Amino acid sequence: MRVDGREIPVTGSLLQPLIRRTSDIIRVVLATLWVGVVVAASVITRPEWLALERSVSNIVGFLNPDQSNLVYLVYGMAILALPFAILIELIIGRQWKLLAGYAAAGLVAGLLLSITGTGLSAPRWHLQVSDRLDTFLSQFLDDPRWIAMLAAVLTVSSPWLPTRPRRWLWFLLLAFAPIHLVVSTVVPARAMFGLAVGWLVGAVIVLVVGTPALEVPLEAAARVLAKRGHTVTAFTVVHPAGQGPLVLAAAVEGPERELIVEMYGKNQRSFGALRQVWRWLTFRTSETAALHGSMHRAVEHRALMAIAAGDLELSSVTPVAVTALDRGWMLYSHTVARGTPIAELSGDVLASVWNSLDTLHRGQISHGDLRPAEIRIENDRAVFSGFANAEFGASLKQRQSDVAQLLVSTTAIFGREPAVRAAIDTLGEQEVVTSASRLTKSAMPSGIKKSVPDWKAAMSSARDEVRRQTGHDKIEAEQITRFSRNQIIQLALLIALVYVAYPFVSAVPTFFTQLTTANWWWALLGLATSTLTYLGAAGALWACASRLVSFRNLAIMQIANTFAATTTPARVGGLALSVRFLQKGGLGAVRATAAVALQQAVQVITHISLLTIFSIAAGTSANLSHFVPSATVLYLIAGVAIGIAGTFMFVPKLRHWLNTSARPQVLEVLGELAALARDPKRFSVIILGSAAITLGQAGALWASVEAFGGGASFVAVTIVTMIGGTLASAAPTPGGVGAVEAALIVGLQAFGLPASIAVPSVLLYRVLTCWLPVFCGWPTMRWLAAKDMI
Repeated sequence: MRVDGREIPVTGSLLQPLIRRTSDIIRVVLATLWVGVVVAASVITRPEWLALERSVSNIVGFLNPDQSNLVYLVYGMAILALPFAILIELIIGRQWKLLAGYAAAGLVAGLLLSITGTGLSAPRWHLQVSDRLDTFLSQFLDDPRWIAMLAAVLTVSSPWLPTRPRRWLWFLLLAFAPIHLVVSTVVPARAMFGLAVGWLVGAVIVLVVGTPALEVPLEAAARVLAKRGHTVTAFTVVHPAGQGPLVLAAAVEGPERELIVEMYGKNQRSFGALRQVWRWLTFRTSETAALHGSMHRAVEHRALMAIAAGDLELSSVTPVAVTALDRGWMLYSHTVARGTPIAELSGDVLASVWNSLDTLHRGQISHGDLRPAEIRIENDRAVFSGFANAEFGASLKQRQSDVAQLLVSTTAIFGREPAVRAAIDTLGEQEVVTSASRLTKSAMPSGIKKSVPDWKAAMSSARDEVRRQTGHDKIEAEQITRFSRNQIIQLALLIALVYVAYPFVSAVPTFFTQLTTANWWWALLGLATSTLTYLGAAGALWACASRLVSFRNLAIMQIANTFAATTTPARVGGLALSVRFLQKGGLGAVRATAAVALQQAVQVITHISLLTIFSIAAGTSANLSHFVPSATVLYLIAGVAIGIAGTFMFVPKLRHWLNTSARPQVLEVLGELAALARDPKRFSVIILGSAAITLGQAGALWASVEAFGGGASFVAVTIVTMIGGTLASAAPTPGGVGAVEAALIVGLQAFGLPASIAVPSVLLYRVLTCWLPVFCGWPTMRWLAAKDMI
């Protein structure tokens, strides 16, 4: 690179990676969304759009026919001349390399709009001037290929065109929609589709080819530094541009021998804006600093915070220059960080590090990104660099975040005991405990997550060590996001509940009509019988957990469990809730999981045993062949099972998962089963509880059948209930909705019950055992969460 007659070598690549060109990627995403919107509006709601366009056209169409024709002629000539105007602008600007992109954009856009079901369709443009000029122009103005070509070439050429011509050219192209409305015609859907496709084609080409914003103005940067008394002799790329700035080391002649130059372009501006908006949407207002109105303000803020920290003698860098450059670039230059990184020193520096942070906070400054690389020791005093997230007039929460970040960084380097001890000695026990509540995944900035090896383990170790040294039993994690994980899960469950309940709600009018003929005493008996399932499940899980948790709370948890199980496929939500409850009750994660797995294993054994006993009791008159799958289905199930087993045997990752995760839990369950055989009292409680679940559900269905006139024996209803429960576990729908109802209705009919009784009986049974508990389960789950039981 030659600047003012001097040759300045540049080492390293200045080109920004394709996946880091945020502005161009956003353009492609928006263009893709616009194509989707146009297609959806044309296919799904086209009649409504036509009616709306006609209505708007009647309002704004104030021109008479002659005036409308004149406007149409003038605009048609402008649209016909638009691509040639763009080409002339490129030639005047001597953008010779761009001519290939210009031609490619127009050709690709035209070809895409020429694809039909029978192949390529050539444009039918008749260049012989007809008697009516508007007829000649309309074949271009309303042709989607012409509009697509214009949009594509203009999108490709826009970054290289002067500002004023670029704005006028886009104004002419986008004016075709209002022009059609003013002249009292409907906007052609094909033309709108052509505009969207052309924009998408041009956006993709711009992403691949690049824009002038990718050209780094190093010549201007060298001149700026020269004016500040630092003559650049060489540039070396330290870090290529990506989410952060392009970082270069500049060898200079002057007061310093080397400077660090940070270059911020339009892509960094776009990514920074997206990150600010994302933090504003996801984090609480108290956790988010004031938004920067522009990239210039953000870079300027960083330099000012370095100056403010320097006034406290706590900055390892000194700002040299902050200025705007050509093509939307910003320059921030500062001296090389002074001092030795703490990662290269012993734990003796911990007191100095925490004292410097305390001094920084007393000066009302928070750092916001205390990764190890930003902390150095100079003259036995800790100093800081990297003030991108620093704030002046910092709030209490921002200072607590600093303490939490420094706990993670120092724990990862020096170990948890000395790191926490130094923090408590400097800041006091109460402040460290309060700040430790922010030792959470969401509170850690991305810089620490990337620079600290195994940061999760360091964070967990620091939290445990704070609890040990301060004597606190528990440190509650502080919520810093707008929505907690539990709130998101509950919202998802509520949406799933509405989804699965919709078919039932649609059948409510007919069901209520049939309820007028029901015997309500039998319905109340069914409701009372269904409570056996909650007591049985609570008793079985209580015994599986070795009676280490409260039976009363377990029984209450079963109501919430119904809500979680119904709103998730295969009842996995209920299993997860049970594990969580046992963990909150004092059991370890492995022990809680093993207890739930043991309860499920015994439940399956009991279920199969009862099904066998009742099937024998039903005898041949029950016609159980309705429930026996065909030989083809059995072969298919066997083949799938063998395929799954083979996959787990031959895929290394799956085999490793079996050995390290599944095998210990299976051995734990088998060990518990062996222990149960030596403890008859506990074994009996689990068996009776598991049997109560099945028999309680069967009793509720039998009472529902009797409420509508009866006609089926308890043994037959029990068999139907157990088969329906099996389908509920296998069905992919939340709570087995749809599959359970169908299986129960078909099963009752197989035992001779007419559809006029089977259908309302099953719906009443589902109301008693599913939907009523579900609506009670939601507030119960919230109560358990408020009591810190889940």
